[in-house]
Amino acid sequence: MLLKEVGPGGPALVAGTLVPPFAGIIRIRFNGSPPKTFGGLSAPFHLKRLAPRCLKARTNVRRRQVALNAADSVVIDRKPIQSLTGAFQNVIKSPVMDVLMLSRIQFGATIAFHYIYPPMSIGLGVMLVIMEASWLKTRNPVYHQMARFWTKIFALTFAIGVATGIVMEFEFGTNWATYSRYVGDVFGSALAAEGIFAFFLESGFLAVLVFGWSKVSRKMHFFSTCMVCLGAHLSAVWIIVANSWMQTPAGYHIVGQGMHARAEITDFWQVVFNPSSMDRLFHTLCGAWQTGAFLVVSVGAWYVLKNKFTDFARASLRIGLIVALIASLLQLHSGDSSARGVAKNQPAKLAAFEGLYNTTSNAPLTLVGYVDEKNEKVIGLQFPWLLSLLTHHNPHTPVTGLNDFPVQDRPPVEASFVFFHGMAGIGFGLIGVAGLGCFYLWRKTLFQKRWVLWILVISALGPQIANQLGWFAAEVGRQPWIVYGLLRTSEALSAVVKADVVLTSLILFTVIYFLLFTVFIYLLNDKIQHGPDDADLTPSGKLALPFKEKT
Repeated sequence: MLLKEVGPGGPALVAGTLVPPFAGIIRIRFNGSPPKTFGGLSAPFHLKRLAPRCLKARTNVRRRQVALNAADSVVIDRKPIQSLTGAFQNVIKSPVMDVLMLSRIQFGATIAFHYIYPPMSIGLGVMLVIMEASWLKTRNPVYHQMARFWTKIFALTFAIGVATGIVMEFEFGTNWATYSRYVGDVFGSALAAEGIFAFFLESGFLAVLVFGWSKVSRKMHFFSTCMVCLGAHLSAVWIIVANSWMQTPAGYHIVGQGMHARAEITDFWQVVFNPSSMDRLFHTLCGAWQTGAFLVVSVGAWYVLKNKFTDFARASLRIGLIVALIASLLQLHSGDSSARGVAKNQPAKLAAFEGLYNTTSNAPLTLVGYVDEKNEKVIGLQFPWLLSLLTHHNPHTPVTGLNDFPVQDRPPVEASFVFFHGMAGIGFGLIGVAGLGCFYLWRKTLFQKRWVLWILVISALGPQIANQLGWFAAEVGRQPWIVYGLLRTSEALSAVVKADVVLTSLILFTVIYFLLFTVFIYLLNDKIQHGPDDADLTPSGKLALPFKEKT
């Protein structure tokens, strides 16, 4: 549909200007100062007009109307103009892309930085429960020392995670207002549940966990540790539910039309248990458990190499390696289940993950390679029919290719391919590292294998990188949709946001987040270099009361 300018000379077609349906929000930039008939306005405004047909031109420019077909919308982002003549002569497409791309980069950078910390909190929460339970069970003071030490790391991680996560909620309104309006009734419910049932639970008992060691009983303190761990997991539940609904919407209906359309919940439990939520939740939690376990393993291996805090380090390695191996094997199972869900619910995403252009039976699985997008093929090491077997449990079942989808509905192929295979490769590597460590632990030679210990030291980076790549793959693979099949990412922007504003805030957030990350690394390194306190080997206060003897 062509945009029409309404001015003194009547309607005039603007050559080459294509206005998409509701979904489409076009940014049009004036080149001079506004005429007096517009009141000298310089602030951007959003002119929405729903009409069954193109409006007739009026000589009175005060009506300042842009004729659109039904349910279309134009965002006019003004700069001063000298006259109305030629106001629409230059529809600048690059600012549209600039605003869109900058907004995506800003939100991506914000959440990528934030996502460093929640997996650590969830994983360390599990490790704290295991350590404190081991102390209560065995009465070994080393486990008490471990729990006290890792509680400090957990508190640091939690604090930075909260500080970095708040910004994202504001970005929904500032940069993605159309999206917020469209899915607010659905997305807001999950976020509210996360705040009420998860964050308050976790933050409430966190005070007892951190400051209550000598002030509350053993049972009360262990209960608080369990509640903090549960709260961290519940937080993941509701965030994953919200994000999974964007991937596979369910339990909703659309109310209104055009720019007034929005999704409303018809079945809350269908929203919670949408087709991808449980697979993605389990996959995410396994990654978080790996993050916490490999961090404990890394620090323990470092202490062994430096011959410091020997008893603490060896106990940390024993617990950490066992949890790491279990979590890594569970991650393999959850990844397989999640990929089959993607094949069923988002076949274009799976095709992009594997660079598969043509629907193929006996589809190969690429182990290592790259996508030649020009010739629509993958160049690399492939295993015949394995993709069909893993996806459908039958090597002869066809796997849908990208050519079955319109070009405009395909995700970026190369990026999706690289992110997905990077995540999978690291996942298999972590299984190997955890298995190697457990093997030498079983052989009782681990603490003499310095080359293995060095691998374990750097293994803490593996889950973090895999978590980031997995999130990138999931979000890039969903493109061009922000809500799969319902709302495109390009249609979800705020009406009046400007590229320069987004760029300025992006730079400022980057600087602030860099400073926060620097503080986090400094404090984390300081606590690790200091190590566990010898005083923590001896419980104090109510925790020092003698254990009741079993009868």
